[in-house]
Amino acid sequence: MKNLIAELLVRLAEKEEESKELVAQVEALEIVVTALLHKLDGEQLQQINTSISEAMQTASTTMAPDYTKDASLLESYIQRLLHHPRQ
Repeated sequence: MKNLIAELLVRLAEKEEESKELVAQVEALEIVVTALLHKLDGEQLQQINTSISEAMQTASTTMAPDYTKDASLLESYIQRLLHHPRQ
């Protein structure tokens, strides 16, 4: 029983480390994207926003109904990044 608990704790620690790495990757990408967005003029930003909206619309029509919540979450993060980026 002790061996099983120890093994579970090791696996949990590994998963936590993987999670931390994934969070760091996402935050790094957010910083890079934000820096790129700050370099664009208004028209370029609007074109990107339109392209993303069209892509999300296309994706939502091909997604299974179970993914509606995921798509909504993704859309909210995209809008936050486009309209309220990190400073």
